[in-house]
Amino acid sequence: MANAGLRAYREVLRLVRRLPAETRPYYAKYARENFVNYRDLSADDDLAALLRRAYTHSTWVLSKYSIDAGKATARLKDLSDGHAGL
Repeated sequence: MANAGLRAYREVLRLVRRLPAETRPYYAKYARENFVNYRDLSADDDLAALLRRAYTHSTWVLSKYSIDAGKATARLKDLSDGHAGL
């Protein structure tokens, strides 16, 4: 399960690179803080909820900056959907 969290973190950081340069440090720090806060999560249901939240929030932020979120967040959505049934 921790592997899914790490993959999600990597995907979020890849998405941050699509943002305008002046916003990247803020969102990278925000993502790191959130992933660090939840790194000891053990329950599958909690992990699935957090992966969905990462996807939803990432989509919103990309849309805020007029970046095509549907295409950009496909891998993050796959991670999120893969843990939805656990």
